[in-house]
Amino acid sequence: MESSLSSGGQHLDNVSGQVQMDRIHFSYPTRKDVPILRGFDAVIQPGQTVALVGQSGCGKSTCIQLLQRFYDPHSGTISVDNHDVQPLNTASLRHHFGIVSQEPVLFNRTIAENIAYGDLTRSIAMDEIIDAAKNANIHSFIQSLPLGYDTMVGQKGGHLSGGQKQRVAIARALIRNPKILLLDEATSVLDSESEKVVQEALDRARQGRTCITIAHRLSTIQNADHILVVHQGQVHEQGKHQDLLKLKGIYYHLWNVQAGSNPNEL
Repeated sequence: MESSLSSGGQHLDNVSGQVQMDRIHFSYPTRKDVPILRGFDAVIQPGQTVALVGQSGCGKSTCIQLLQRFYDPHSGTISVDNHDVQPLNTASLRHHFGIVSQEPVLFNRTIAENIAYGDLTRSIAMDEIIDAAKNANIHSFIQSLPLGYDTMVGQKGGHLSGGQKQRVAIARALIRNPKILLLDEATSVLDSESEKVVQEALDRARQGRTCITIAHRLSTIQNADHILVVHQGQVHEQGKHQDLLKLKGIYYHLWNVQAGSNPNEL
């Protein structure tokens, strides 16, 4: 890693949200003999919602980790707004990302404090916390609690349901007003009713932002602006939902397996 992981490196003050990954090759340090990405290419325009889909282990989550510089690629270039991310100050780079993962980490503090934790660079006004909660579709629920935003969430958010925890996590991601929203299977562990509520919150949250989403359930990304089908560390198919179905390739097969039908019979 470069020294930019600490206090050095170029600061990226404002971004429009363009992301490019060019000929990325990568294996994890503990398994250097197992290539994860093998010439991965992607161009994501500002404001686009782009979904990465594919079988487990194909490299989807790795792309998000590389973008945040938890790792650096062995070769190839990752850029944000045409700035190579490696010389950038890492804290400055990550400040432009809002992240909602499969299992949000909440602290045994109040709901307001958990939301404000999304931006530790400044003091967050209560009005901003409420606005973030409204955009995350959780404000009405919080208001219904006897202590409202002063309600303690319990260890690991244990006093909240899975869907409620996810919406607090979305509010936390929005509090820094990120230009790029990263969603790593944000609804995959929820039941269908909770998933619908959280998906509505995510749809609202991604408005006006670049959104990169990884989804196991393809039904949640069929309205994405662009879908990248990742197979063995490369993009094998790309396009909109209906266009990919017409190809009758990898995406078509995944869609029909999830729909419970045999693609060979269609």
